[in-house]
Amino acid sequence: MSNTYSGYMGNYVDIDLSSEKVSIHDIPDRVKERYLGNKGVASWILYSELKHGCDPLGEDNILIINTGPLTGSGAPTSARFNVSCKSPLSGGIGTANCGGDFGIYLKRAGYDGVILRGKARKPSIIEITEEEVRIVEAGSLWGLDTEQTQQKLSHWPGRAVIGPAGENLVLFASIISNDRVAGRTGVGVVMGSKNIKAVVANGKKKVPGADGEEFKATVRAWTEVLRNHPTTGQTLPQFGTANLVNITNATHTLATRNFSAGSFEQAGVISGEYMAEHFLVKNKGCRLCPIQCGRVVRYKDKQIKGPEFETIGLLGSNLANGSMESIIELNYLADLMGMDTISLGGVLSFATELCERGVLDWGFEFGKTAHVPELINDIAYRKGHGAELADGTQAMATRYGGHDFAIHSKGLSFAAYEPRGAVGHGLGYATANRGGCHLNGGYVIFFEAVGPLRIDPLSDKAKPALNVFQQNTFDAVSSGGSCIFTTYAVIPKEASQVKFFWPLPGIVSEIMKASRFLLDHQLSLPAWAVPFHLPMIPHSKAIATLTGMDMTLGNFLEAGDRIFNTDRMFNIKQGLSGKDDTLPLRMTHVRQRDDEPHSKVPLHTMLPVYYRIRGWDEYGIPTASKLQSLGIDA
Repeated sequence: MSNTYSGYMGNYVDIDLSSEKVSIHDIPDRVKERYLGNKGVASWILYSELKHGCDPLGEDNILIINTGPLTGSGAPTSARFNVSCKSPLSGGIGTANCGGDFGIYLKRAGYDGVILRGKARKPSIIEITEEEVRIVEAGSLWGLDTEQTQQKLSHWPGRAVIGPAGENLVLFASIISNDRVAGRTGVGVVMGSKNIKAVVANGKKKVPGADGEEFKATVRAWTEVLRNHPTTGQTLPQFGTANLVNITNATHTLATRNFSAGSFEQAGVISGEYMAEHFLVKNKGCRLCPIQCGRVVRYKDKQIKGPEFETIGLLGSNLANGSMESIIELNYLADLMGMDTISLGGVLSFATELCERGVLDWGFEFGKTAHVPELINDIAYRKGHGAELADGTQAMATRYGGHDFAIHSKGLSFAAYEPRGAVGHGLGYATANRGGCHLNGGYVIFFEAVGPLRIDPLSDKAKPALNVFQQNTFDAVSSGGSCIFTTYAVIPKEASQVKFFWPLPGIVSEIMKASRFLLDHQLSLPAWAVPFHLPMIPHSKAIATLTGMDMTLGNFLEAGDRIFNTDRMFNIKQGLSGKDDTLPLRMTHVRQRDDEPHSKVPLHTMLPVYYRIRGWDEYGIPTASKLQSLGIDA
């Protein structure tokens, strides 16, 4: 087997659940150089092996749980692992990134990843240690919620489990590790469809190369940057991601009443500041993370995980729910059942609007959520109305109509950012390979509405180029094994002072719009022309000093481009194309604000520019020359 590089354990364990055959899957060094790890390597496997038309819930689908080279190395935020498969929501690529301890202990057991094929004959658990890999019957664990399951498996430090939602094939079921969630694209239902209740791991092996002096020096410098940055060292530790509630509310980008508006009159009482004052016990976070953005809050007689911004937006303002206590409860119940709170909030808000329009007679109303706790249980067990809601927003629109205000892209419900207040972010939702995702979409809203340096949020200028750069960077960062939050520190801490010195914000916006003249040609620059690292993007240097690869900034960003295009080719292989790079008409044809004619997403002007920058044809298909330049087989 080829394992020239440090940072990798050198093995993927490959399990055919149908035959109970366990083997080792070799990942060649060339693939590591080109795809790094995590979602990148998983994308390469899925594109190479899955046939057109594969049933996402059938035995032919492959579920991959894997790590990056930085996972468990001691690098900041490196307690990350990835889950990939064909998504039952989109029919295209499905990926979810997660914290928790599972990835660390999988590597300590001696493996970089797990590949699950086929379907177990009975509900089962996968046990992974340095000595052996076993498939054992789940027994009485089947039917338990995620908290009960993890308590029963507490002797295993690395755990990835599903709840009743995954067992009962809720299409937006998630996988839970400790209190962290691999939430999006239905990875939990694919695990449930394979009759796997949990994958657990334990071991004591060390990540090769983690003791290198140059790597440790890189880690120390990187950690210091994160601790001293206003966002990663102050705002996120103090208020968590919920700090974005008041910011998005002020910038008309907070999902409200099924994305019919971008601000919510009760935002102040569901904000991170309000949570900190009234509910917060302490902040916490993943192992190896200096940011510690997680929340521990009071709930009845318990101390539990507090809600993230996305959950607050989708189960709060988007349902017109102005009760932080209610949001905390709904978040907790969804995690117990093992379901994605974003897709849950999306389908509930869509069903509520259908009720208020008289299409459904289910009695749902915006601002009234007393029925939602019971409804979460019904969704998890596919009872009553929950049986239909369990299939998600796109399926509901197919049954009842309302496609114009069914808020999803490629079947995946939007995150909590309303794109008519940040149109580049809307382009990201439309072009993200996994569907309506803020991160896979490039999170351009950081430059439009929530970050320290802002470009005109309603202008289409430079947005396609920014999306391409961000999407490629995020895919590289995730594949290396880091948390996306480390990219917040790309903007120097001094930039936070710009807004206080008029007319600097306007000047900065014009400069950022003009950046398109450079960024439009960003992919024309070969990797060898960028043979260095930048302090603002330390990920490439960390990977280089850990692994021994020739990993320059140029190679790192090219890897991101390759991963994004491989995901695109997987989608095309499964039947998706540019026709699926769409948004609901509410986003593109209806003004968010009557007095602001530009408060809708000009997708028709941005999409052709985006395709051109990417090297795709007018139909959104990567050209032969583009694929050849990246070494991707058509």
